[in-house]
Amino acid sequence: MARRWVACAVALLPLAVGIAVAGPVVAAPETAVSAPATVQRAVWLTDRRVALWVHSPAMNEAVQIQLLLARDWNTRPDAKFPVLYMLDGLRAQDDENGWTKDASADEFFADKNVTVVLPVGGQSSFYADWLQPNNGHNYKWETFLTKELPPLLEGQWRATNVRGVEGLSMGGTAAMFLAARNPGWVRHAASYSGFLTLTTLGMPQAVNFAMHDAGGFDSEAMFGPPTSPLWAEHDPYQLADQLKNISLYVSSGSGTAGATDPLSDIPGITTNYAGMGLEVLSRLTTQNFVAKLNKISIPVQVNYRASGTHTWPYWDFEMRQSWPQAAAALGVDATPANCSVGGAIAGAVQANNWLGGCLTGEYQVPGGIAQDFTGGQVFYSQATGAIPTGGMIGGSYQGVAGPGSGLGMPTGGEAALPDGRGRFQPFQHGFIYWTPATGAHPVRGAILDEWARLGYEGGAAGYPTGAEQATPHKDGVVQGFEHGPMYFSPATGAHLVQGLILGKYAQLGFENSVFGFPTAGEVGLKDFGRMSRFEGGNIYWSPLSGAWGVRNGAVMDAWGALGFENGQLGFPTGDETQIPGGSQQTFQFGTIVVKDDRAQVVALDGRPIALPGPPPAPNDQRQPDPAAPAPPSPGHENPAAPAATQPGVATAPAAAPAASEVAAPEVAGSGAAVSEAVVPQPSAAAPAPDTTSAEPSAATPAPPEVIVPQPPAAVPQSPPPEVPSAAPQPLTPAPAAAPPNAMPEPGPAPAVVLDIPPATPGGPAVVLDIPPAAPPQRP
Repeated sequence: MARRWVACAVALLPLAVGIAVAGPVVAAPETAVSAPATVQRAVWLTDRRVALWVHSPAMNEAVQIQLLLARDWNTRPDAKFPVLYMLDGLRAQDDENGWTKDASADEFFADKNVTVVLPVGGQSSFYADWLQPNNGHNYKWETFLTKELPPLLEGQWRATNVRGVEGLSMGGTAAMFLAARNPGWVRHAASYSGFLTLTTLGMPQAVNFAMHDAGGFDSEAMFGPPTSPLWAEHDPYQLADQLKNISLYVSSGSGTAGATDPLSDIPGITTNYAGMGLEVLSRLTTQNFVAKLNKISIPVQVNYRASGTHTWPYWDFEMRQSWPQAAAALGVDATPANCSVGGAIAGAVQANNWLGGCLTGEYQVPGGIAQDFTGGQVFYSQATGAIPTGGMIGGSYQGVAGPGSGLGMPTGGEAALPDGRGRFQPFQHGFIYWTPATGAHPVRGAILDEWARLGYEGGAAGYPTGAEQATPHKDGVVQGFEHGPMYFSPATGAHLVQGLILGKYAQLGFENSVFGFPTAGEVGLKDFGRMSRFEGGNIYWSPLSGAWGVRNGAVMDAWGALGFENGQLGFPTGDETQIPGGSQQTFQFGTIVVKDDRAQVVALDGRPIALPGPPPAPNDQRQPDPAAPAPPSPGHENPAAPAATQPGVATAPAAAPAASEVAAPEVAGSGAAVSEAVVPQPSAAAPAPDTTSAEPSAATPAPPEVIVPQPPAAVPQSPPPEVPSAAPQPLTPAPAAAPPNAMPEPGPAPAVVLDIPPATPGGPAVVLDIPPAAPPQRP
């Protein structure tokens, strides 16, 4: 493959010198944006890095971007900040932008007062609007970046209309033509090793070759055949005169071996032949572009390096070298942060060197003070002392408004859990739990109490997979866990729903159906059956009958009079359905028909079954004692103190879809519930941690988001009556937690997500408003 790249690049070297003749090129026509872009999902990877999945109307799909928040984001909560877009190369990946995956943009911009926007994905796209879909993608990147995204960032993420764009290779090409085609979009544009002539004889063919090699894309789906005028309309060389009054920076290497290149036996020649050939091609096209700018008297900062190939170390270097010019164009003070560390916070920093250097001075937060560092934050109050937060747990805490949420201040450092899988951190009114598979999420209030009663992360629910979220149409909240969601309402308390009973509950419409909220946990019945009670009836499951609901009313009364599932009819085999003049419901050994509010029971052979006297209350004898003490958890010396009667109501900036809008889960033939993985996805494999370390959870792009409940992936093995409604299956443990700044790989976003973290202080946010309660005991 390297030889093919070299052959292609070398063949084009003479051609890149002569520029093809093309007609005059004008800026891109105004594109009408039919609908605004909306945030579908947000994941706080750290306290200053956020992944957003933004629905693009132009592309009709969710596009991930990541934000590196400005240095003073927390200390100046009313301030807005300029924006710098950083575009990836031809082989852009779907998990993370190369500027953080292969370079160090997150570290470099930590102390800069600019919000960095990192588009994720777009392999071979050139960040253009394509003529037609290709290879499973409907690329409309130009519309997304220049029309859809700016108003969203300005409205929800404290961005100004002052913008810049930088890119490497393919991204460098795009930075120049996007700036030229969209007047007023940016004040600064930089190209590092970009290909800045596209209409030179042979260049369309070279681009097509590269796109085929990087993902199997066809350039004709992008701009048409090489003779199409669209090639000239996206050629930085042809658009050069549209770059007036924009701060321009271009650079490229020579192709010879530099400090970071592997050497061949020939002096000055690297074994990275593809990187050598591509950089030579970039150098020639850049020189032609600069010559055109000079001819029309448009100033540009040019840096032709004496060595260097088409590789990331050189682009990371150019990012740093071009910053003073970018900062000046964007109106950002380029001087380093002026801060110091003292008092109790200084002691916490000395004990936790992963925090790094300070970014801000101390500033006030509800209940105390805080200070920001490159690796996290430290919070201090007289009651709690100075406690650091970092990684995804720190990100989750920031995403729910930190000390301003009902969690209060941290009361202890992050610690590993006994299962070797997760980590947690205690706060005044709850905990935040993290695993690489589930992300970091707070648990508190009545839901925390019930989770503790079930055995914390080692119990029936498993780890939390989302934050607490208000149910959209009724007074209650729901929180997702690995094996099912836990619902709370003031009238019913907090209860877990799981297995195929959850599947049936979803099919019926969750809490929006006549069944309402759960009123008790799942309990065991005969023949390995299970039952969960709800406000409007019960849902039953057994291996032979499946999961079906029985509503309160005449059918339930008649079935109860006969002994429920222990009687002559057995378990239900269908839902109650309407018939002329009434309703009916089928059971294993008969049918109950209700007409004129009178129930009649018929056996399978048509024989009527007489009803005895008044039935007992349905299944009361099988309900768990709600006052039963919670089993101890090996990870906690004491469960959390009793929570307030009602958890705080969470709100989201966008209207949340009703739970009933979620498709009902499919059921596997084995009887196990089929689960859509409703977990935030990390961004790089996480190494096993030192469980004695005080370092924070890995910063994985996995969500502190609230997820519409989905059926569980598997159910823990245990004997009746403790087995859940789905047939038992063993659980596969997730990898161990990662140390700070390890970036596990995020996967595709879940289908339905309701949790959107706050964009501006005081604006829409998931707010955990917990009335005062005794603090949980730190394990």
